Amino acid sequence: MKHAYASLLPALVLASATSLHAQDALISVSGTVREKGTQEPLPGVSISVKGGSAGTLSDQNGQFALKAKLRFPFTLVFNILGYEARELEIASGSQPIAMQLESKAVAMNEVVVSASRVEESRLKSPVAIEKLDIRAIKETPAPSFYDALENVKGVQMTTSSLTFKVPNTRGFNIPNNFRFMQLVDGVDMQAATLGVPLGNAIGPTELDIASVEITPGAASALYGMNAINGMANLTTKSPFSYQGLSVYQKVGVNHVDGQDRDPSVLTETAVRWAQALGGAQRWAYKVNLSYLRGTDWLSDTQNDQNPQNLSSANPRFPELSGTNNPAADLWNRYGDDNAGNVSITIPYQGRTETFNIRRTGYYERDLTNPIVRNIKADASLHYKLTDKLELSYGYRFGLMDGVFQRGNKIQLDGVTVQNHKLELRGQDFTARAYLLVENTGDSYNLNPLALNLDLQNGSNAAWGAKFRTELQSRLSAGVPLAEAMRQARTVADAGRAVPGTAAFDALKNQITSTNNWDSGVNVPGAPIPGGAALTQRSRTYHADALWNLGPRVKFVDVVVGADARLYEVIPDGNNFVDFSRPLSERTQPGGRNQYYQKIGGFGQATKRLLQDRLKLTASLRLDYNPEFDPKLNPRVAAVYTLAAKHNFRASYQNGWRFPSLFEALSFVNNGNVRRVGGLARVNEGLNYLDNSYTLASISTFNAAVNAYVAANTGTTASQAALRPEIRSLLQVGNLPTEQPEQINAYEVGYRSVLLDNRLSIDADAYYNIYSGFLGQVEVSVPKNASGQQVPVGSDEAVLAALAANRAARQDRYRVYTNARNNYHSYGATLGLTYNFYQKFTLGGNVNYNALSDNQEADIFVTGFNTPHWVTNVTFGNRAIVRNVGFNVVWRRQSTFTWESPLANGRVPAYQTVDAQVNVRVPSLKSTIKVGGANLFNNRYFQYAAGPTIGGLYYVALTFDNTVLR
Repeated sequence: MKHAYASLLPALVLASATSLHAQDALISVSGTVREKGTQEPLPGVSISVKGGSAGTLSDQNGQFALKAKLRFPFTLVFNILGYEARELEIASGSQPIAMQLESKAVAMNEVVVSASRVEESRLKSPVAIEKLDIRAIKETPAPSFYDALENVKGVQMTTSSLTFKVPNTRGFNIPNNFRFMQLVDGVDMQAATLGVPLGNAIGPTELDIASVEITPGAASALYGMNAINGMANLTTKSPFSYQGLSVYQKVGVNHVDGQDRDPSVLTETAVRWAQALGGAQRWAYKVNLSYLRGTDWLSDTQNDQNPQNLSSANPRFPELSGTNNPAADLWNRYGDDNAGNVSITIPYQGRTETFNIRRTGYYERDLTNPIVRNIKADASLHYKLTDKLELSYGYRFGLMDGVFQRGNKIQLDGVTVQNHKLELRGQDFTARAYLLVENTGDSYNLNPLALNLDLQNGSNAAWGAKFRTELQSRLSAGVPLAEAMRQARTVADAGRAVPGTAAFDALKNQITSTNNWDSGVNVPGAPIPGGAALTQRSRTYHADALWNLGPRVKFVDVVVGADARLYEVIPDGNNFVDFSRPLSERTQPGGRNQYYQKIGGFGQATKRLLQDRLKLTASLRLDYNPEFDPKLNPRVAAVYTLAAKHNFRASYQNGWRFPSLFEALSFVNNGNVRRVGGLARVNEGLNYLDNSYTLASISTFNAAVNAYVAANTGTTASQAALRPEIRSLLQVGNLPTEQPEQINAYEVGYRSVLLDNRLSIDADAYYNIYSGFLGQVEVSVPKNASGQQVPVGSDEAVLAALAANRAARQDRYRVYTNARNNYHSYGATLGLTYNFYQKFTLGGNVNYNALSDNQEADIFVTGFNTPHWVTNVTFGNRAIVRNVGFNVVWRRQSTFTWESPLANGRVPAYQTVDAQVNVRVPSLKSTIKVGGANLFNNRYFQYAAGPTIGGLYYVALTFDNTVLR
């Protein structure tokens, strides 16, 4: 299978290779480039031969000279950031050239590729697309080009860590966003088993990034797989075009207020070297290295998501509320969730009362590592077989630390991803094959770590018995209930590992190095704690090809493409297992590697009508995964240009998303709740799909049992549970076998550049319908006293659902499955940029997103997790005086509700200001940039249980001896 995928690479070589040009003559041209109006010389202008590889750069006086083997006529292209590019045809030998370039403060008509997979004007793109070019990247007040995505129209960034940000567009946001694709030079950067692109952990450096294109909304019709929420396409600099040495050094400081951690230094160093070889410059190579080190943001918000008024707490006792809640489940404390719940029954005030108590747990600040790193290295070798046919090999390596959220928080420690890519690129086709190798290093999961730390001080039953005895004693002595609860906890916790001690560190190291999350694991000779290590390894094999038929089809422009992907997962016996093994042996390490694959292909046709005023585009994609039926992804779009300036567009597309590896094949026991994929082969023998009760209904059922027992002296919990009105509260799961998620996306938009290219307008509106939305639901499979499964609805199954029988008579699962309802989301964005005076520019965008309500509750909460309103306003001047520029961005987003398996709650509105001033020193080929992100240190978090983000202040020095060719 691997070799079959790789065989796609040379498939188009013979069909598309062109012959070498005839012998050319040595021609010399020279001249001067100046700014139109001011007549100031323009240094650093790229002068290149259109369609060829020859080029040069203007000097400090704007002068240039080019000598190359050429044939008349040829065209010279003059290009520099911030100015309108111009072309000049050279028909014969001529006098020195005097070229003038017009300042271009507003950029809208850039060439983009991602929207249609062919080059086109952004003004006439059939769908919404945003672009950051080199100029925008250099001028951004964000600490890095990747941070700058947060200011792009329609983009919502989620900060999990100092090293780890994840973009999203148009709703249904999660920190491990597998609905949003991220490509770097055509390579999907998703870490397969983690199921998320790791921010820019293995992406381009500050020195090598050429552009970033963002396509908000569904892109499945052209890219397939996991692009139903959008995609980011990162492109790096060619070693043929950008040659020489570049060095980048940034020094910053965060935690300046000292509230979470002491003020800390952040450093980032990057080096790029590129060179073309030989007189003909057919060979070229480039090398990039970067290293970042800093002190991470800290998640330390202690909101209680199991308050006293819930049935899973103690709603009958108002005094047990707020900080007195013994069943509290705090956002950034672990081990205090359902897995740490203990039910205690005692006589109280003349009645038999059952109290819900949670284990004490540990705070995130005591479980995570504050220092994070990101090491990136890449190298590539390129060979031009002809001027229009290039073969290249590239290698990337990335290592990162940080904190990442999936169903729980995970400390990423030394995660590595490697990428090998072989690519053949022609004028009208691209074929590539690549391999991604993932290793999670010394990472670990915070929740099983906290649970197993607590379990070393006694099982839940033993700890609960100590708590019960002490609580009864205190209450008998007349101590008020809330204070008696606190005192009982202190006694039950005696001997518990205390953060900051050597005993705690030793126990933590033992747990985080054990790759088995089952609680209380024993080995012959000595008890050891259950583990928390995240040991995941995978390989991704991918091949794809794209062919623009261009003039080969006379009446319509046609593009065709195909791709194939194979995931190979190495079973660790904990997160991923060998499903061919018997159930009793699955959690042993090793076994057969597990495979998950897909193939797909698409065709796209574009027709221009009405003297090019109307552009119609239609595409159709077919994707096939052997686990599911084949899926079709159509897209149709139209762009109409009115009066040469006003561009209106409309589109529709259907998209499918196959479940990610973790959604499909996971098999991890976390706090005695096994998180499982939703494929039929995972369910075999476990029966959680069709013989289970939902956790939500079990909580409601137990609250009703406790209330009935308290109100009816002499009635046992078992007698109460079997009453018809109480047992009817149990809801049977009846979960469907997991299927792909579907979206139907509708979009309209308008783009224009007005007032002599001084005002740009970009607006769009969308309406999405999600079907079969994928999420998690927690269920329990009932068992009898002998440990055998019993059918739901039977008396034995009802009694198994009692809280007192949780450990012995329930197998608990958190299952990936499809929602029963359809979900309708809609929104709009508006972006304006105005060059109002000289080079002063004022811009901004406003984004609105919303989700329609459904009349019936679903089996799980989908989590739209998107603010209604997000606004960005920018103000800047790239040359307020010669060689000095500045930029300021104000950002605000509204309050919204965040829902996830880890934490739920309100995310407050916040606003920030980013600013930078840059000074260019042409004589030293250097730029000094001084800036601040969140300039006024307005502390905020972006999602429930996420880190609190403060100000980051930095100075960056860039030495750039790059020569543009």
